[in-house]
Amino acid sequence: MPLMTPDCTSTFAPTGRLRASINLGNPILAHRDVQGEPGGVSVDLARELARRLGVEAELAVFDTAAKSVEAVRAGQADVGFFAIDPLRGEGIAFTAPYVLIEGSYLVREDSPITDNVQVDRDGVSVAVGQGSAYDLFLTRELQAARIVRAPSSPAVVGTFLEQSLDVAAGVRQQLEADAQRLPGLRLLPGRFMVIQQAMGLAKDRPEAAARLLREFVEEMKAQGFVAEAMRRHGVQGASVAPAAQAG
Repeated sequence: MPLMTPDCTSTFAPTGRLRASINLGNPILAHRDVQGEPGGVSVDLARELARRLGVEAELAVFDTAAKSVEAVRAGQADVGFFAIDPLRGEGIAFTAPYVLIEGSYLVREDSPITDNVQVDRDGVSVAVGQGSAYDLFLTRELQAARIVRAPSSPAVVGTFLEQSLDVAAGVRQQLEADAQRLPGLRLLPGRFMVIQQAMGLAKDRPEAAARLLREFVEEMKAQGFVAEAMRRHGVQGASVAPAAQAG
């Protein structure tokens, strides 16, 4: 990644701090530690980018992806960490992904649903986190099933149980943890999507800033920074995204 110049710094961080939008709705990449402070792979990347810019990182923490996206779109944050999605792409310039995460379905043990292809049928209700990558994807893909939106991704299984819904959709690791914690639940085999987690900034920022952010992400993958952050935070079931193809 090129040496950050004062112009780069003012482009990325016009307030003198790098305001990074952090989504706690994806516990694989961001969480609060025992002291209540935000941490995780996304936080590590934000702080490393701020370090290279020569400024402090100011973390804007949100409980849902939708709020995190809107903060960047509205200019309340300089950069953010999102799952790539065409709808979000209307206002966000994404980098290539840095992490790949599987999206899975969870059902009750006695559910007649045994395979992902059985979910999209009349009479089936699916709980998703409102505004999450799963919500956006399934809204496009499901033709017959009914989507019920929970307030956030971590609230999906609670909504699924409270409203006696048929299926819960979300991050595989979060659903696995819920299935281990709560009796009578099981995950369907396989996955219904792969979430591409990327960094992004508002599309009205200069192209030079978007290019530098893309280069930053590629360097963080190539140098092992992302892999080491995943190891340090105990991330399992996700993988470092491959290098972006040139062109």
